[in-house]
Amino acid sequence: MRVELAYGRGGLSVDLPDDRTTVIQPTFVPGLPDPEGALRTALRNPIGTPPLRRMVDRAQSVAIAVCDVTRPMPSAAVLPVLLAELGHVPDERIVILVATGTHRGNTAEELDEMLGVEVARRFEVVNHSAFDEAGLKRVGDTPDGIPIWLDRRWVEADFRITTGFVEPHFFAGFSGGPKMVAPGLAGLETVMRLHSAPLIGHERSKWGITEGNPIHDAVRQIARQTGVDFALDVTINRRRQITSAYAGELFAEHQAATAVARRAAMRGVPRPFEVVVTTNSGYPLDLNLYQTIKGVSAAAQVVRDGGAIVCASECSDGIPEHGEYGKMLSESSSLRELSRTIRSPGHSRQDQWQVQIQADIQQRADVYLKSDFLSDAQVRGAHLEPIDDVEAKVIGLLAAFGEEAAVCALPEGPQTIPYLL
Repeated sequence: MRVELAYGRGGLSVDLPDDRTTVIQPTFVPGLPDPEGALRTALRNPIGTPPLRRMVDRAQSVAIAVCDVTRPMPSAAVLPVLLAELGHVPDERIVILVATGTHRGNTAEELDEMLGVEVARRFEVVNHSAFDEAGLKRVGDTPDGIPIWLDRRWVEADFRITTGFVEPHFFAGFSGGPKMVAPGLAGLETVMRLHSAPLIGHERSKWGITEGNPIHDAVRQIARQTGVDFALDVTINRRRQITSAYAGELFAEHQAATAVARRAAMRGVPRPFEVVVTTNSGYPLDLNLYQTIKGVSAAAQVVRDGGAIVCASECSDGIPEHGEYGKMLSESSSLRELSRTIRSPGHSRQDQWQVQIQADIQQRADVYLKSDFLSDAQVRGAHLEPIDDVEAKVIGLLAAFGEEAAVCALPEGPQTIPYLL
């Protein structure tokens, strides 16, 4: 059967055996016929708060948190509607904060594409930096002792608004909502505690779980403790079209959005598979190998022990060069050794969480990577096996596993999260 894999901007078409392949995709929900109208309705009829325009005084300063370039958030469609509701507030009193977490700052070209040229040029737009101590402010600690360092511009704003999109997240349960505050606008010390080895390794730190997930519990606590005045979240389909919009009180609107995202994205399967073909949902999610571990993690939910994961991810931004992920991988010849190091008492290093998750998966299954932007040496340096041809690799693996072996294909990668029934 012909399967269209989400790969970069153009996609990748592969032929997989008809009688041995199960394709799992999110339920396709058509884009809203009038997304602007739906957004406006959500903002004017929010959950648990008055309408946005009635909540903000024109003399107040406003900070708006938005997703960075590694997320397919349709900010260019959302922000004009949101900003129109704030039309009584002078432009110079509004700042748009790009919630980068520990990712690199976005370029001017990326900001134009993400936010729309008019918004990007009209308003002050600031890339958050988790590493700029002068740009951070300490606002206490959580009851569990996590120090809360947040972007100073966010903390000192009179009115704070989060915008995001909701999908399953590989260790925080679901994206959007309170994640836009932390880790989105958090300092490195806070991010490191939220992504510590014990929390990443917890049995409930996984796709689709929020309550009792220690990471999401801590994320909610930080947002609750520091305050979000208004929130807007959307769900999207594989065409990046808005399928629903929710606004108002942060936790109430996020809960409503996660219920919709869960129904569309989570899929139960009766058995594990010998081979799982996955992606990282195409551009912009497959910008780099660091992000690609999400697609590998989605596949790992249904690969059998000793099986194989075949991942197609363009990685046009490389490993990447920024951060510690690539450096950590290159410093050891063994993922098992890296896993032990990360879990050792007192160990704390940026991006270790991605290495930890990758190492745990690869101790259960082999992982092969198709990428047009990474060299074979780079892929092997990241402890993965490079491939040029997805089809050929799958056929070879099926032959090795035997005639009863089966393939699961996740064309949209982490946009669909399979789980064993």
